[in-house]
Parts: sequence; structure tokens; C-alpha cells
Amino acid sequence: MTHQHQHPEHSWGRRLIATMVMNLIIPAVQIWGGIVSGSMALISDALHNLSDFISVLISYAALRLGLRGPTPRQTFGYKRIEVFATLLNVALLYGVCFYIAIEAWKRLLNPEPIQGGLVFWIALIGFIGNAISTLLLRSGARVNMNMKSAFLHMLSDALLSLGVAVLGIVWMFKPWYWLDPVVSWIIVGMIFYGGWGLLRDSYHILMNATPPGIDLQEIRKAVESIEGVREIHHLHVWNPSPQTIALAAHITVPDQMLSSVDAIAAQIRERLWRRFKIDHPILQFETNGCAASGLIICSPRRDHDGN
Repeated sequence: MTHQHQHPEHSWGRRLIATMVMNLIIPAVQIWGGIVSGSMALISDALHNLSDFISVLISYAALRLGLRGPTPRQTFGYKRIEVFATLLNVALLYGVCFYIAIEAWKRLLNPEPIQGGLVFWIALIGFIGNAISTLLLRSGARVNMNMKSAFLHMLSDALLSLGVAVLGIVWMFKPWYWLDPVVSWIIVGMIFYGGWGLLRDSYHILMNATPPGIDLQEIRKAVESIEGVREIHHLHVWNPSPQTIALAAHITVPDQMLSSVDAIAAQIRERLWRRFKIDHPILQFETNGCAASGLIICSPRRDHDGN
């Protein structure tokens, strides 16, 4: 079943590019400001913004690669590259997070003066840039999961930058420099939490695990309730890419004309899409079921002589 999408992907691509540019400039300014002002929290915020630059880059790559069809060598297309890029992204982020956490501990033991005014203005620039990015991606986030992910990243970045700006105001009036490592650890914790979710999702995709929210028994009931379907077995559901759900199954039907089977297949595909958002079903029809009926595996039927 082919589903036609009428969403303005090219417009989204331009907005993602604009977002990437801003989220590459902002971390550079924040890192400079963090070094000059002596604020590890500002550097941590820069790291968080840089991680979202990579996330938006991945989203843009997925959007562009999604426009390319499969090839004889890459029959599922190139969308799974996004998963490997995500794993590399998380590995790099975790390495830098360890460095930030260690430096924050040193700052906690020996607090250093911080230029609160400089922290405030640079964090404010980050907030404005991330707020603009959030507005650019808002319309696409309503209809596209990939765009929604990028939108949520930008929204969290805007709120975090606003928090660091407030911290800068505090330092302008109070020498509470111990807040710097504390806020740094909070940001590092947020990155670790988000990274763990990415690692978990990547693991499920690479292992071809059943996608979250998919119940094989529910699929069985939905398919076997269709008139003309006797049984479904050898059922497998997985994510070829984060945006696609595939299904492979054997369907047992009565012996009949192939044109009649085509009509049953159309009903199955429509129900799989409507109820489970499965957009890549692979169906094998047969007239003989399994001796031991099962969703995943089954034994071939044997005749009375045991053959």
C-alpha cells in the first residue's frame, strides 16, 4: 500500500537548515562566552545546543534521504543511517558530558568568580535563537514525527537558555558561584537522560524488535476477524527506520481464485495501516496452516503417514 503525503517537505527542509545554522552559531558564541566569563553552566548549555544541532542535522538528513527510493543494493533505502548517526552522536555527547561533570566538581571545590552580565546576555541570545527555531518548526511538528522531535529539542533548549540567563542575573547581584557546577550537572543529567532514550530506541531498531505500542495479539485478532482469513502466523513486526513500521506474515485462506485473495490482501493492508500505522506489510498467502498454531513459529502440517 502506498500512502501519498502532501506535506511541504521542501519548506520543512529550508526551516531545518535555518535552525541548524542558528544552532551552530549559538553554541560557538556560548562556548566563547563561557570561557571568558568563567561559567561552566554556559558551556554546558552550549553543549546541549550543539547536541540539538546534531539532532536537527539528523532530522534533515532523514527528511532528505526519505525522498530517495530503495535501490537494488539498499532495498530498504537509507533511512537506517539515521540510527547509526544517532549512536555516534550519543557516544560523543557522553564523552564530553564526563568532562563537564569532572570540571564542575573542580569548580564546586574551588569556586571562581563569574561575570554574570556576560552570561546573561549570551544566554539571552541563545534563548532568542532557540525561540525563533521553535517557531519555525511548530507548523511541521503538528503533522510529522521527525519535525516534532526537532521542535521539542528546540523548545527544551529555549527554556534551558532562559534558565541560564536568569542565573546570570543572580550572579550580577549575588556571588553564589556554587550554582554554576550545580546547574552544569543538571544539564549533563538532562543530556544523559535524553541520550539513554536515544540509545534504547536505536537498540530496538537495530535488533528488529517489535515497536513500542504494537501488540501482536491485537494484530492477530484484527487480521483473523476479516472475512476469508483463517489464520495468521510467522508474524514479525519491526522498524526498518524510525519512521516506518514493517510487517511480515503468513496468511492462511481457503483455496480460491487469486483475484479474490487480492481483495482480502487489500482489506488486511488497510486495517493494518488504520489501526497500527503499519505502512510496509509483506503478506504471504497459503491454503495450509500450521500443525501448532503460533504467531512467531509453527510446525508444518504432517500427513497421516507422518510425512
